[in-house]
Amino acid sequence: MKVDVIISTYNQPRWLQKTLWGYANQSCRDFGLLIADDGSDEETRRLIESFRAEGFPLRHIWHPDEGFRKTEILNKAVLASAADYLIFTDQDCVPRSDFVATHLAYAEAGRFLSGGYFRLPGEVSKQLTHEDIASGRAFAVAWLVSQGVGRNFKMTKLFHSAAFARFMNAMTPTRATWNGCNASCFREDLLAVNGFNEQMRYGGEDREFGERMSNRGIRGKQLRYSAVCLHLYHERPYKSAKAIQANDLIRKEVRRQKVTWTPYGIVK
Repeated sequence: MKVDVIISTYNQPRWLQKTLWGYANQSCRDFGLLIADDGSDEETRRLIESFRAEGFPLRHIWHPDEGFRKTEILNKAVLASAADYLIFTDQDCVPRSDFVATHLAYAEAGRFLSGGYFRLPGEVSKQLTHEDIASGRAFAVAWLVSQGVGRNFKMTKLFHSAAFARFMNAMTPTRATWNGCNASCFREDLLAVNGFNEQMRYGGEDREFGERMSNRGIRGKQLRYSAVCLHLYHERPYKSAKAIQANDLIRKEVRRQKVTWTPYGIVK
């Protein structure tokens, strides 16, 4: 089965670099990597070229910066991919070494996978090094605490125990939703709902896609304790109350009408 990881990015090369270090250290090596770039400048292009120069295969899917158009660039990346299975994540989400392998182990036709993340504070995000990620210590609770991260229940996502993860995935009251930073599905299931809704800007656009999938019978499978990434801290200057309000109206209609297909997706 051919697999591609699609990473959305926009003008955060420092965070993207750390995320790419994570993908360079995966236990499973048989996957492609596409950068879905929502209009970043030359600094991001140079970073991607530097990874290519080191022999790391990357495909850079880019369009001009015309505001937040993540759904559009994701659809373009899907069209650029010929993979059977697609894993979606963001520039600020550093994957644990078993991230790709875990998604593949749980992949199931007619289902999408809903992974988890652990948020890092700003200073720890900035100071995270290549060695921290490559060695795996960045995902160790004791090491994070030694760096000043306060202990909390959400750290249980980082417990590297398959049995514990299966138990917690089954017991968590959190619904399995499409999380743009950590989710996956078969490409044919994505095409069945016409991809992402390009009407939508920031705020619930990922959840709307998952809701259409669910309406079609492609239900989520909870993996928030199995497929884990570190979410690096960042501000959201693109956040807009007006866009979120418009998105909320779209999502309400999707749920009310049991919508499965968007006319604003891959097929126009």
